Amino acid sequence: MMLSEMTPVPQAVLPVAEFKDHLRLGTGFADDGSQDALVESYLRAALAAVEGRIGKALISRDHLLELNAWRWPDCQAFPVAPVSAVVSVTVRDRDGVADLIDPSRYRLERDAHRPKIVANGALLPGIPVGGVAEVVFTAGFGPAWSDVPVDLGQAAFLLAAQYHENRHEAGTGQAMPFGVMALIERWRTVRVLGGGAA
Repeated sequence: MMLSEMTPVPQAVLPVAEFKDHLRLGTGFADDGSQDALVESYLRAALAAVEGRIGKALISRDHLLELNAWRWPDCQAFPVAPVSAVVSVTVRDRDGVADLIDPSRYRLERDAHRPKIVANGALLPGIPVGGVAEVVFTAGFGPAWSDVPVDLGQAAFLLAAQYHENRHEAGTGQAMPFGVMALIERWRTVRVLGGGAA
């Protein structure tokens, strides 16, 4: 299984101005935007860290899931949530010949932690030996920063602020701060039975 982002979080969506206010950057000085690129990099790093820890996409964007076999014959859990749409399912054989699957053959089963693609019939489309299934889907709480739950947004700000504060201390190996962990704890996915029935 391989998961990749097809589209990054758009720059216009990132709350750069709000985060600069959070840091109180430029107080008493004209804001010439010189810190924007640095602030954006800390925000992106914090978003990635929070998303990785909780298995959720904060801002909606398209992802590509590549599989050599379905986890179950009739359904496949997505490795990230919340999923709002399955854009397409394509099966490729070992020679790379693509077969776009009719959307009537599958549906999205929404879930806060473990959304799934489910067969409308008995089975999901077969994946040939040496082939791959490519599932394009949209995951995230919404397209705007205001769609992100308040506690997760605050966790991202706190973590980005730590990155900003410790920007000159390379290799300190600091763990995720307790305050961030407390904010994200309720969003973490609990995996039991090795993902068997989840």
